[in-house]
Amino acid sequence: MTNPVHPLADELLELSFVADPVMATILGLPGHDDTLGGRSEQAQQAIRAAALDIAARTEAVDPASLSAADAVTRAAVLHHAKQMVTDVDARGVEYTISDTFAGPAAELISMLPMIVLSDAAQAASYLDRLRAVPAYLDAVAGRHRAGVAAGRVPVAHLVRAAVAHLDRYLGAAEDVLTRPAFDADSFDAERERVLADVVHPAFARYRDVLTNELVQHGRDESHVGLCWLPDGEAMYAGYARIHTTTDRTPEELHRTGLDVIEALTEEYAEIGERVFGTRDRAAIFRRMTSDPAMRWRDADELLESARSAVARAEAATPGWFGRLASSQCKIEPVPAADAPGSAAAYYVWPSMDGKRPGIYFANTHRAEERDRFTSEVTAFHEAVPGHHFQIALAQELTHLPMFRRVVTPNAYAEGWGLYTERLADEMGLYTSDVFRLGMLAMDSLRAGRLVVDTGMHHKGWSRARAVGFLRDNTPMSDLEIGNEIDRYIAYPGQALSYMVGRLEIQRMRAAAEARLGDRFDIKAFHDVVLGNGPLPLAVLDEVVTAWSAALTGG
Repeated sequence: MTNPVHPLADELLELSFVADPVMATILGLPGHDDTLGGRSEQAQQAIRAAALDIAARTEAVDPASLSAADAVTRAAVLHHAKQMVTDVDARGVEYTISDTFAGPAAELISMLPMIVLSDAAQAASYLDRLRAVPAYLDAVAGRHRAGVAAGRVPVAHLVRAAVAHLDRYLGAAEDVLTRPAFDADSFDAERERVLADVVHPAFARYRDVLTNELVQHGRDESHVGLCWLPDGEAMYAGYARIHTTTDRTPEELHRTGLDVIEALTEEYAEIGERVFGTRDRAAIFRRMTSDPAMRWRDADELLESARSAVARAEAATPGWFGRLASSQCKIEPVPAADAPGSAAAYYVWPSMDGKRPGIYFANTHRAEERDRFTSEVTAFHEAVPGHHFQIALAQELTHLPMFRRVVTPNAYAEGWGLYTERLADEMGLYTSDVFRLGMLAMDSLRAGRLVVDTGMHHKGWSRARAVGFLRDNTPMSDLEIGNEIDRYIAYPGQALSYMVGRLEIQRMRAAAEARLGDRFDIKAFHDVVLGNGPLPLAVLDEVVTAWSAALTGG
């Protein structure tokens, strides 16, 4: 009998790539190499209608008629289709303007250089994609104007940051969009012509739209949250569901963040006493943020620490995982043009065709102001055993539909990354208590994210209040705090995914340990969590529960 679920998964994956064709190319999956995706109202509503149709047909499939694996696929397809509808309904393209990857122009500048060109057809498609930049940015500008007319306006200081980013891009000695290289003189010449005659004027026109039409309508720093926009509370609740894959309310998430921050106090006291001779959290934070020994000498030292941490983690993984990723992770600095507004670190996944490795980008901009103590924990989160390890393994699960290998709910991916920060301590990977303080600092940050993200977008906090909360409750520099808060403003709800996912994975592990007792095997648990591909948290919980029940005969 024909499997009714796999075609639906394939159809939804194709729709996902219509919505985000650059992602398909970065993943090394063909068919969308010459387009940038539709951001017009008409294009977005077409995606919404198609996602609703797939959701309805998926819901009509009786899960009792499916194998266990196909029932999991059905649940994942249904979740993602509904998520795509919610995302369109939130109308983010209208008001999301930023110098980070959340902004539509910055996204192009940061993502297109990740493409690998391996033949003449791909090179020709890349040129077609560059030629599509004007239409893409014109559609985005049109959506911004529609947002202003409807009262869904951006945040003014982020518009100014986006303008500054575009100025840096247009004024750079090296255009980052020349990085996808192809060994042909004719390609180089045509790319240079397209960049000069088509792409740069399009970015300049978009920059002028931001400067002349958008910034004057922008919200000030006292009104940065979605709750200040028409229907903003509903839009934010939708983003919270998308990014946590749960039905937890913003109020519940806010309270969870406060509780986790309080629970960290004793751990800071124990480790802080060993490192600084004090148990007082405020004094520990002052030392972490002001002691010159807690900063880097230069960019090279920062990168070397990251590379050393990843190498240790790769050597230790066989003791904790049955399945091992076959591809190694490359470590590079964030490109200079992107670095001033970029996060401290991020990861870009390997292509499915093996032509581009997974890359962990560490931000070396103003390295002497960046925290030394977070280097190891960030490397474990972004690379091994975190994002790179999880994503590389997922790509190798060839028995699963492609949809389940590449479509990744934020709460799963970021929850796993944060889970591995604590797992790394169990694995003995931290080299000193200074770096364990970094582990606690990242816990504070992720818990703080629950508080300030919901604070700004649900409770109406000002930017200054959110900055003040992180300054009081995390040992972070003002540089990092400012970048983090602006990221949460630009990308509502995404910051919720980390701690919610970590707490859920820890809860699933504790439940399995309690049920299995001496039969609990950490390798087997990790293989279940990673071996079924990325899943919504509720679906993952069902998979883990079924695994432990099978081992106990019940």
